[in-house]
Amino acid sequence: MPHGPAEVGVGPWDGPQPEGEQYDAGLLAEGDRRNVVDRYRYWTLEAIVADLDTRRHDFHVAIENWQHDFNIGTIVRSANAFLAAEVHIVGNRRWNRRGAMVTDRYQHVHHHPTVADLATYLHDREVSLLGIDNLPGSLHLETMTVPRRVCFLFGQEGPGLSEAAREACDGTFSIAQFGSTRSINASAAAAIAMHTWVREYADLSGEDAWRG
Repeated sequence: MPHGPAEVGVGPWDGPQPEGEQYDAGLLAEGDRRNVVDRYRYWTLEAIVADLDTRRHDFHVAIENWQHDFNIGTIVRSANAFLAAEVHIVGNRRWNRRGAMVTDRYQHVHHHPTVADLATYLHDREVSLLGIDNLPGSLHLETMTVPRRVCFLFGQEGPGLSEAAREACDGTFSIAQFGSTRSINASAAAAIAMHTWVREYADLSGEDAWRG
């Protein structure tokens, strides 16, 4: 059995050099070891972002950042996987990027000092703001109709949405749980919410729905 980590990506380009402004000369010469799907092998970062921009989805993701929660990076990574329109960091400008695995480079990430600033930004663009929290009056995600133009707002691990966030939201929803714990991990909840949008609105008929 082989030992050691599997080699990621591809080596130097073999054969005649491909033509096109999307290709990165350095990657062609040295290999592309980034965690990207095959369609983007050897492409420049700018070319990948430009291509993603042609087919981003209509949902946004926002995360409160008061305690430098380690979940923020993981949520950003999921936002990239499900191709969110934009990612919003609310509160502290600096955030823990470790869990993002550099996927934030492919997203449009905006900072807002307060949730009120975020709400103004979204409403100016006719995007609804929905928070996730197990609050009285929260709708069941499993039975509600998620708006097409929506931003999912997530609070910190533990305390959940801040009071200011609850007041700024157009509504809140909860994820059904049946066990003994009071809550699920924030990044897991975010992935569930984003995938709910994908099931409702995403086009799964073409090659853009990557299957592995």
